[in-house]
Amino acid sequence: MTDTTPAATALANVAEFSVSELSFALKRTVEEGFSHVRVRGEISGFRGAHSSGHAYFALKDDGAKIDAVVWRGVFGKLRFKPEEGMEVIATGRLTTYPNSSKYQIVIEALEPAGIGALMALLEERKKKFAAEGLFDQSRKRPLPFLPHVIGVVTSPTGAVIRDILHRVADRFPVRVIVWPVRVQGETSAEEVATAIRGFNAMTSTGPIPRPDVLIVARGGGSLEDLWSFNEEVVVRAVADCTIPLISAVGHETDWTLIDFVADVRAPTPTGAAEMAVPVKSELLARVADLGSRHIGAMGRLVELRRNALRSASRALPTLADLLGQRRQRLDLAASRLGEALGRATRVHATRFARVIGRLTPVTLTRGIEIGRERLQRLDQRQLRSVQILLDRRRQQLDGTAKLLATLSYQSVLERGFALVRGPGGQPVRSSRAIAIGQRVEIEFHDGRIGAVADGPGSVPAVAAEPTLKPRAQPVRKPKTPVGQGSLF
Repeated sequence: MTDTTPAATALANVAEFSVSELSFALKRTVEEGFSHVRVRGEISGFRGAHSSGHAYFALKDDGAKIDAVVWRGVFGKLRFKPEEGMEVIATGRLTTYPNSSKYQIVIEALEPAGIGALMALLEERKKKFAAEGLFDQSRKRPLPFLPHVIGVVTSPTGAVIRDILHRVADRFPVRVIVWPVRVQGETSAEEVATAIRGFNAMTSTGPIPRPDVLIVARGGGSLEDLWSFNEEVVVRAVADCTIPLISAVGHETDWTLIDFVADVRAPTPTGAAEMAVPVKSELLARVADLGSRHIGAMGRLVELRRNALRSASRALPTLADLLGQRRQRLDLAASRLGEALGRATRVHATRFARVIGRLTPVTLTRGIEIGRERLQRLDQRQLRSVQILLDRRRQQLDGTAKLLATLSYQSVLERGFALVRGPGGQPVRSSRAIAIGQRVEIEFHDGRIGAVADGPGSVPAVAAEPTLKPRAQPVRKPKTPVGQGSLF
């Protein structure tokens, strides 16, 4: 049964949307109605940038919560990076996310909600860096007394650099290298950190000398103006720098986080220049004063030593006194010499008489007999030693003779071989060395014969009867007598 009431007819005439069409219609409505908004709230759920570079979190207050997103291109340009629990004012536009029927704010700018939020963030960072030990006094390095090169990180157009250069020139002119940076704005923190790391990476042998001390300087301003020097990237660059660094940011009442991590904090940029170099005129005056004091001290020291030498010379004995004592000792010794000689003569005469008393004929005879027996024993030992040595040498000689006979060519001739010698008596080792008609000599084990070479395959004519050489008889050495008669 069909409903034909007016209400039913009106509902049937309403336009029909698909889910996507409705979602995109709502998206256009929200974006057109809230194309530019500023929202104040507390950051919630921020865990750092996503791997894609985008940042996702939420803004909340006591009664509501809205999702927020910061695209990668905007996130890198934010002056204040979002932090969990930080109260901020976000500027952007509202949009929807059709896939989940949610609306969110796309943030284009972000700033802390007032000075209180900045101070809270500053205190939180200060506690974090202090807990890491970046503010410890043990990390502070002393400034060089007289640097040759000073590096300055500051704006090249402000009054700060002019004050520093003027003050350095007045006190002690040295080389100043300026690394120009922005000291305020979105890219200020990165530029300052890059400048500090750049100076730290220089070497003393490079085209630009490495500074002996660094000055990071900026004029005064509000907390927002000085915020670049509170960023973590700048603080860590100062902490990692191995060059002594002076922080001169703001006026004396201003302070930033790099004041705590720097080696020295200066109240003003001009004060930093005064800390970096001494006053040349004062040094010259001090050197002159020390020189005059040194000359006076040396004069007084020389005079003191001269007086001490005079006093010591007066205390020394004269030459006459020294020679007199030695002369007196010589005379005393000379007077005692005659008596001492007589006493020594008597003592030796007594000892000689005692020795003469012990020298009787019986004693002499007995001593001679003992000496003769000892000499005979030594003679017998000598003869035995000589005989043993001769036997040992004879055995060595016999062994050498046997070895010589074994290695001699005559033992080869005894086995039926012959030795052919040329005209000069040299052995012939090849038939080509003998010419036809040349006379040779052939040696056998029992003699030698002459022959004439007749050609290949011919038998040489015998020139003479073999001559027998008598064998050499061994020379017998005379036997050494076994003993030797006594000399006594």
